Amino acid sequence: MSDEGRPSPLPGLLVTGAAEVVTMRGGLRRGPAQDEPAVLRAPSTDPGDPRAPALAAWEGRIVAVGPGDEVRRAIQAGGYPADRFAVVDAHGGTVTPGLIDPHTHLLFAGTREGEMRLRQRGASYLEILGAGGGILSTVAATRAASGDELAAHGRRWLGEMLAHGVTTVEAKSGYGLDATTELRLLEVAERLGREGPIEVVPTFLGLHAVPPELRDRPDGADAYATAVATEMIPAVLEQGFARSCDVFCERGVFSVEQSRRVLAAGAALGLAPRLHADELAPSGGAELAAEVGALSADHLAVPSSTGIDALARAAERSRPVVATLLPATTLFLMSGHYAPARELIRRGVPVALGSDFNPGTSPTPNLPLVLSVACLQLKLTPAEALAAVTVNAAHALGLGESHGALEPGRQADLVVWDVPGHAQIPYWVGANLARIVVKGGRVAHARE
Repeated sequence: MSDEGRPSPLPGLLVTGAAEVVTMRGGLRRGPAQDEPAVLRAPSTDPGDPRAPALAAWEGRIVAVGPGDEVRRAIQAGGYPADRFAVVDAHGGTVTPGLIDPHTHLLFAGTREGEMRLRQRGASYLEILGAGGGILSTVAATRAASGDELAAHGRRWLGEMLAHGVTTVEAKSGYGLDATTELRLLEVAERLGREGPIEVVPTFLGLHAVPPELRDRPDGADAYATAVATEMIPAVLEQGFARSCDVFCERGVFSVEQSRRVLAAGAALGLAPRLHADELAPSGGAELAAEVGALSADHLAVPSSTGIDALARAAERSRPVVATLLPATTLFLMSGHYAPARELIRRGVPVALGSDFNPGTSPTPNLPLVLSVACLQLKLTPAEALAAVTVNAAHALGLGESHGALEPGRQADLVVWDVPGHAQIPYWVGANLARIVVKGGRVAHARE
């Protein structure tokens, strides 16, 4: 590969000429540390300054980060052949870890643009769902779609995500609500991850809504929760693709007790718990996430004070619950009630951000746009927002030891941005600033 970003079979990668390299070294960010991105800056504006920050990777792993002259010495001292490194010139841009989207509903069929008009007329999320729309309309279309159709859909949107700097995504099931379709969604997610270049982390979200065939039963929600816990989860485990078990713990959908039952069944078989929590009303989701030691509690638009207290106490443990906030969803739902990000950070709860990419409530594959909304509406600083889609997002997916930061030994996932500093990434709202995206030490996308 040349510095224009053409692919190369070379095992090494050397990134030079950056104005900034945002390393995010030092692990999970919470409290004041979420605003400390560990930035290496060029000492001068001279593009040929040998001290400008650089990064070297070998066979997909980072081997050195620091001033350019030191990185070159580290390459030599490590015995790596200098002529086996492809060179990427950042041209005075900013280098960050590859973005991680820790909450997407990647795979589905059909669209729901008509719901926008319903919301404009005052219809709520639960009202649309109760009328047979919302998730249920997507379930009908998804059940009818083949695996190949779902894979083609997924490739399209993964390509969009990659072009915006995303190198790893979580992909939930949840639009099947029956064993056959849920397993198909997980199989397609795993297939797309094998194809690459984006890494796909499958999550089982069987407890997403009461399926249409049970909605007329007074015990429909409870009967379905029992089926998910006793029938679907063993089948998911036998298939072997899902890494986590998610639930939609929400008033009017599934109760804390039903959610706890499903999460316990998943955890007993090795599926890490995570939750949709307190999106529409304070429903006990944050408290449950802290109780079960979930990887993440997602949405949290309206957690109770006791829920925030529970997450703050959990943050003092060796593995805190990450609060994964989804501000694009709030924007698209026109609710105006955003998650209390500043309070969560003040209380020491690590905050991540996700797109919540889905057909009904957040149809955006643009994670940098989510950063902009987080800065404008959640009042995050640019550094806090960037930590939320790199190192903290990695921890939300259980990948905190290998992803999300530019440190020796970690996976060489990174982005070269066409701006001289990280604060400009959310500043240019909606812009596509990712010039080169590297996954596992290889250029996966280069903008012409």
